Amino acid sequence: MADKRSFPTGVGVDEARSRIVEIATERMLPAEHVTLEAAGGRVLAIDICAPFDVPGFVNSAMDGFAVRAEDLPASAEKPFRLLGQIFAGGDMAPEVLTDTCVRVTTGAPLPRGADTVVMKENTRADGEHILIAPGTASAANVRPAGEDYATGDLALKRGMRLTPARVGVIASFGFAEVKVARRPRAVLFTTGDELVAPGKPLGFGHIYDSNRFSLGGLLQQHDVALLRHARLRDDPIVLRDALLRAGADADIIFSSGGVSAGEADFLPRLLAEIGEVYFWKVRMRPGMPFLFGKIGGALLFALPGNPVSGVATFLSLVKPALQAMSGAESRGAALRARLRQAIRKRHARTEFQRARLECDAGGILWATPLEKQGSGMLRGVAEADALVVLPEAVSEFAAGHVVDVLPLPGWPG
Repeated sequence: MADKRSFPTGVGVDEARSRIVEIATERMLPAEHVTLEAAGGRVLAIDICAPFDVPGFVNSAMDGFAVRAEDLPASAEKPFRLLGQIFAGGDMAPEVLTDTCVRVTTGAPLPRGADTVVMKENTRADGEHILIAPGTASAANVRPAGEDYATGDLALKRGMRLTPARVGVIASFGFAEVKVARRPRAVLFTTGDELVAPGKPLGFGHIYDSNRFSLGGLLQQHDVALLRHARLRDDPIVLRDALLRAGADADIIFSSGGVSAGEADFLPRLLAEIGEVYFWKVRMRPGMPFLFGKIGGALLFALPGNPVSGVATFLSLVKPALQAMSGAESRGAALRARLRQAIRKRHARTEFQRARLECDAGGILWATPLEKQGSGMLRGVAEADALVVLPEAVSEFAAGHVVDVLPLPGWPG
């Protein structure tokens, strides 16, 4: 039997991400039906095809008058006898005959006999007649049935995240519910004897537990259902009990702190004893002590306690796992930008630098690294728009060099 404490360490970022996605894909979340009111931001679990034409009838694209194109004037204003009117939602209107018209509003069904709508601005009233100016083209201002979606069209693909517009498409098909991937159920631990809940007084050597809110906010923004949060002391018995309980009722466990190689960093040893370690430590800065494994039925993502390390590892390593578990579609190529200034990297790890983004008048996206890059400086993340990705194989980056960037939640603000 293999030694449970033998596992890969010091893996590259790409290798770590690939392994995480591979394992997360094997843990695809089941599907569930939700109402459209609750569907926003969820991941679609099925393809959706148009069950009928949308719109389902020929209708007017303008407020104006429905006429026959063959009756339109060629060179001078011409009178048309007004037969009646039809509004959006209406279903009865007189048939349009030679040199007659029917008043229509935007979205109203086109009356029988008509094939063109003259916009109101090109007409004027004269008793029982409407005087129509020349210049309207045949079939103008008319929307054909099925212009948006024809019956059977593939409208939305499985794996799409449901934006407001996509939820609107589902509603336009008359569906009151939609099948989506269940949200991953998560437990969040912030660890350390030094942590104090905001609102309580600080003792000597204590700090407020900001990671509970920065990481908790990231979970919320990435559609994770947080079952509970616990602030845990650096006590192996307390940690063991909390991890075992979380492994029994969560899909994912997130922890912050206690994952490095210090005297009070118990998580790597504990995970090897009560679960399985897939790998520990990634060649990245910040975030090197990242630990990935499983306990019971849950994947464990143990993030470093430094605030910036937590954000960097979440966006670069955890987010792809969440996408894989929900079956979310790949967003394709990474966002890219040019560096405003040269950077020299003094180590052989992938680095994630905090930066501001701006798009110039020529449409080029520029990234300006912030001055302070310490992994314990949450201010850097708060003032940044993105993380600039500096690959481990390169040490010199000239001004204008094109780099990948990971946008931070809220960009563009």
